[in-house]
Amino acid sequence: MAAIREQYPYLYETHLHTAESSACARSTGAEMARACKEYGYTGIFVTDHNWGGNTTVDRSLSWEEWTDRFEQGYLHAAEEGARIGLDVFYGYEAGYDGTEFLIYGVDSAWMKAHSQIRTATVEEQYRLIHEAGGLVIHAHPFREAGYIPDIRLYPQWVDGVEGVNATHSNSRSMAHNDPAFDQRAIAYAGQHGLPLTAGSDIHTTQLLGGGIAFRRRLRSARDYVQAVLNGEDYVLTNGEAWFDKAGNRIG
Repeated sequence: MAAIREQYPYLYETHLHTAESSACARSTGAEMARACKEYGYTGIFVTDHNWGGNTTVDRSLSWEEWTDRFEQGYLHAAEEGARIGLDVFYGYEAGYDGTEFLIYGVDSAWMKAHSQIRTATVEEQYRLIHEAGGLVIHAHPFREAGYIPDIRLYPQWVDGVEGVNATHSNSRSMAHNDPAFDQRAIAYAGQHGLPLTAGSDIHTTQLLGGGIAFRRRLRSARDYVQAVLNGEDYVLTNGEAWFDKAGNRIG
């Protein structure tokens, strides 16, 4: 594993929630930033639950007020990240009755200017995010849980699949712990030729260490989008094991 980290020294948490915006989270954005810096991450993507998921933000607010409130966890993490030397990028997790997608490459200003995203279908979401130069990743597509009534797959309306989710396969996970969820996701991505990503789906400072490691430092969320779409070299981890881009274990 040490050799892998030497080759891919820049580790990013791509799936992280904060208490400011996700009702299921227990730690603030600043707390999460400090914990991730101490763990050894180069950067994090704050992907709080949006209006279709387990959000803390009042859905009756105006769209502008909602987006301002929603980004508070990200802003607090980014402020702390700037202080301690951790890169913090904006993202969110879109919910459709339990089916969830990780969105990268847009920001709060884009959200404010595109209120139609709030009522968009899965297909419309894909087109809107693509028009903005963003990325749509199907989060934990084969997870079975009480809040997920059905497993619904949209291979034509996503850019990739979260094939390694640390809550599924890390032995320290306290929720949704079933490695088969990841195994199915990896096989599904392979069948449809979709890129794989990895993240921890972390909600507290008790980190699992999952994510994606690159050979270089990412410059922005858009840089991450292009790295995934262009097939750049990276490896995946659940915090205990390492996998290549096809989901094969390598360490």
